[in-house]
Amino acid sequence: MNWAFHTRGWDRPRSSLGKERPMDPDATEAVLLRAEGRAARITLNRPRALNALTRPMVRAVDTALTAWERDGSVAVVVLAGAGERGLCAGGDIRAIRADALAGGRASLEFWRDEYRLNARIARFPKPYVALMDGIVMGGGVGVSAHGSVRVVTERSSVAMPETGIGFAPDVGGTYLLSRAPGELGTLLALTGEPVGAADALLCGLADHFVPAARLTGFAASLTDSEVADAVHRYAEPAPEGLFAARREWIDSCCAGDSVEEIVERLLDHGDPGAKEAARTILTRSPTSLKVTLAALRRARALGSLEEVLEQEYRVSCAAFRSPDLVEGVRAQVVDKDRRPRWSPAELSGVSEAAVERFFAPLPEGVPGLFGDGEGSGAGSGV
Repeated sequence: MNWAFHTRGWDRPRSSLGKERPMDPDATEAVLLRAEGRAARITLNRPRALNALTRPMVRAVDTALTAWERDGSVAVVVLAGAGERGLCAGGDIRAIRADALAGGRASLEFWRDEYRLNARIARFPKPYVALMDGIVMGGGVGVSAHGSVRVVTERSSVAMPETGIGFAPDVGGTYLLSRAPGELGTLLALTGEPVGAADALLCGLADHFVPAARLTGFAASLTDSEVADAVHRYAEPAPEGLFAARREWIDSCCAGDSVEEIVERLLDHGDPGAKEAARTILTRSPTSLKVTLAALRRARALGSLEEVLEQEYRVSCAAFRSPDLVEGVRAQVVDKDRRPRWSPAELSGVSEAAVERFFAPLPEGVPGLFGDGEGSGAGSGV
């Protein structure tokens, strides 16, 4: 695997499933909704922005799921992305950076709605089929990988790349990655590197492989077929991935108790891939790396997705006021110089107390994620 940092998803996904129109005339054109046969379809429709999520988009999807959950004519929900590059590149991080620079709070409201949607998708009582074709990053993972039927293709590129922008995996990402086999999730979280179909399946981020050429047929079959029948007809074994042959060094190296120990083990290992992974990690935000590792380890001990989302919400609120998020987005997608100036610049400069501040109770006046409480302990999941 090439461990060089990928930013193409942020800079700029697959064909729409037909000529959809919003079911609600007041709904944003950025989310297209339609019912066809027994299937209800959601198409994220910002292809020039690689379908990056905004708060109105999140709310439109949530409203649609509310209606379809109660609609007896809807047997399955299908999620896809418009355009030719992928499902979704995540949240609109340019807007988040602008909000942080302006001292706003719109991003906190966006995350609250987004994380609640992630939990709703995970608990949706009908089959929720996510077509994870092309780029699926960050928030794109949140609206797909919590679904009950997750389909990847040979074009899939799935990632939680937050440490590269001074953030930490969210949208339930630490829940998913903490439950991946061995230490695969730890490696993915720290490096932020994308994986293809086979490795997404191995890591538990997807369920089935359908060749891209057959994806339209698969989606169309859901209008009049049971999901299991459609999967049986269209799914195939995925092409060979990379992680199965690398489990020995991934599991042994990434089991370290600190980021420093993990990096040291990777550098000392004889496999060139391990050294390359270490070099990649060392380009990421030191603060984000330590917060991410702590979040993963804590997520393993938490019992439910909702508890982990509560933890992630606290981390995200803290990261929003940290210098590395603004700087990371600047370096990767605004100025695109790919030379972030992290603060602190070294792992040794990030203290345990600094990490603990990311897990502190929510700020005063910030509503809890699933309760009505605010700040001062609201939403504490650990």
